[in-house]
Amino acid sequence: MAIYDISLSISDSLVVWPGDPALRITQPRHLERGDHATVSRLEMSAHTGTHVDAPAHFVPGGSGVDTLDLGVLMGPALVARVPEVDALTADALAELAIPLGAERVLLRTSNSDYWARGEREFQEGFVAVTEDGARWLVERGIRLVGVDYLSVGPYGSTGPTHRTLLAAGTVVLEGLDLSGVAPGMYQLICLPLKIAGGDGAPARAILLD
Repeated sequence: MAIYDISLSISDSLVVWPGDPALRITQPRHLERGDHATVSRLEMSAHTGTHVDAPAHFVPGGSGVDTLDLGVLMGPALVARVPEVDALTADALAELAIPLGAERVLLRTSNSDYWARGEREFQEGFVAVTEDGARWLVERGIRLVGVDYLSVGPYGSTGPTHRTLLAAGTVVLEGLDLSGVAPGMYQLICLPLKIAGGDGAPARAILLD
């Protein structure tokens, strides 16, 4: 059985969303300084790196990440290779021939090339799902959609896509690195941190083949 780690490593060099809290990793205690143990401190947004969005992120009164159905976050998932497109519209998604009955779809776009080459600058022109694309996913019964950049919605207009998906109960998984994964069916395991009432949470996501 092959295991693919599709999570981004959390480090000081990781790209963060513009305006979000800066990612800082410090070690207030360290064995090399004579302390009895090494202890790290993390300062970051709940939407840093590979993470899951909860309805509370964009839906007034929405539920937190701690209440998400773990059964949706684990199970068969399709990695769909997206040809060169500027946006994931309804028409672009329809061209992917996603099988009827598929519940979890991870969209591998040209965004994954950023992670493959170690890009450290935020890319405003990343490929994202448009509002009509989000409606298409909901209407097809997709329960989880994963994307290979830091937002499922386009830069400068993330709200409509998020609200369409999250209000319908579709789990949003962002910040995946799919650069080393071929298209096809896998078993997804994704467990976000259990943050009470959290609008999102970092997650470790893997695929089993």
